[in-house]
Amino acid sequence: MLKLAAIMAVLAGALAVSANDEVAFNAYTPLSSNLELARRLSTPLTAAKLNAMLATSGKALREQPVDLAQERFALYVPPTQPPQGYALMVFVSPFETQRLPDGWRSTLDRYGVIFVAAQKSGNAQSVFGRREPLALLAAANVMAQYKVDPDRVFVSGFSGGSRVAMHLALGYPDLFRGAVLNAGSDPIGDSQAPLPPKALLAQFQARSRLVYVTGDKDTVHVAWDAASEQAMKRNCVFDLDAEITPGAGHDLMSGSVLAHALQELFAPQSPDPKRLADCQAGQVRAMTADLDQVEALIIAGKRDEATKRLQKADERWGGLAAPRSVALSKK
Repeated sequence: MLKLAAIMAVLAGALAVSANDEVAFNAYTPLSSNLELARRLSTPLTAAKLNAMLATSGKALREQPVDLAQERFALYVPPTQPPQGYALMVFVSPFETQRLPDGWRSTLDRYGVIFVAAQKSGNAQSVFGRREPLALLAAANVMAQYKVDPDRVFVSGFSGGSRVAMHLALGYPDLFRGAVLNAGSDPIGDSQAPLPPKALLAQFQARSRLVYVTGDKDTVHVAWDAASEQAMKRNCVFDLDAEITPGAGHDLMSGSVLAHALQELFAPQSPDPKRLADCQAGQVRAMTADLDQVEALIIAGKRDEATKRLQKADERWGGLAAPRSVALSKK
């Protein structure tokens, strides 16, 4: 009977991976390369400095930051594949050892969501050197091996892992359609979470959905969420949902809370076109005014002040200000 069930699952293209399976992947993606990570997740001046340092040293930057042959991932695939393909949740944990959280399996089965998380990707690890590229590699490999609906690829995390997930959602809106942020978030539009290049930012603003999930007793992270939501709206990101879990502290969400978060994630609300366009136009005006001031200071010979203002503009506007910000840094 078990053999017959397995054969039927294979024929349906939906052979399950058990809740505690640990797997290896072997396919790299350009999205996880060092240069692409820098382009999307750091400010333009930071990326330019990195390139300049490499050119001066005569050393070549290694293409990929991790060696996949040494990495392992926790993977769970529900037994039944939805007609349109699985949804995918890439999870970033604050802990070194990762497994499918207790109580999540039935929810993932109900909604047809694959779960994948990298091992040795906790808060103690390098964000740029391991946590972000491992999440991207997990997504790419699962999507190559299973039928995944590209409109239902999401990133999530808990605590410090949730902050990493938010940064990935911001920098990779062409991969992740949104995020579930569980007890961890940051404001965007500063040195810690710089805005990505213009085209990616526009994609994030127009089609990404963010669901914040935090316990009502976790007052610190409730406040962090509020600050993050305000910064999102200042930067023309409006498809937000905030879920406060009664009686919960700084805890990983339960299976039932995950189910509600997935329902919200699967129901994106397109922003009003006029509101979005007006906000984006105002954003560009403010950025242009900042860069005009920098250029005026350079022309006046006030280079120290110009450098300070350019640094602030680089942190505030990130990739939206490129390539002009990089050009000004060379004057």
